[in-house]
Amino acid sequence: MAPETPTRHSIVVQSCPSAVTRQWAWILPKLKAHNFSEDDIFAVHLALEEAFINAVKHGNKMDPEKEVKIEYSVGAERVEISMTDEGRGFDPDAVPDPRCGENLYKADGRGLLLMRSYMDIVEFNKRGNRVRMVRYKERPNLKKIEMEGKLSR
Repeated sequence: MAPETPTRHSIVVQSCPSAVTRQWAWILPKLKAHNFSEDDIFAVHLALEEAFINAVKHGNKMDPEKEVKIEYSVGAERVEISMTDEGRGFDPDAVPDPRCGENLYKADGRGLLLMRSYMDIVEFNKRGNRVRMVRYKERPNLKKIEMEGKLSR
């Protein structure tokens, strides 16, 4: 039986690509404990990897003296993850679509595309150094959720 209370946790990880591997060992089993499907666990794992690599590489510029803060909540119906780096930020809308024309052979933008493809909600703070991602067990009417989010801001 899945726990009724959401699991919430916050961790700070060194800005080094290999530093986060052990953190997934804490987060992903919580999805399983809340009866998320293997597809959901795969999707969240992929989005976590991409977001973390983006934070380390693009946000913190591979500086091991910097850190990445990861906050997550896993409940019966959804998982929510926020990741914040110490970088200057960026405009996610300015990242070219890697599926189009001259961008097909560029390496940039693929992680963001994967995050948006596998998570139900992906949004950034104004500065662009914090991403919030949500995946639901049941795929809700996302248009309704987006509208509610805009109304509550």
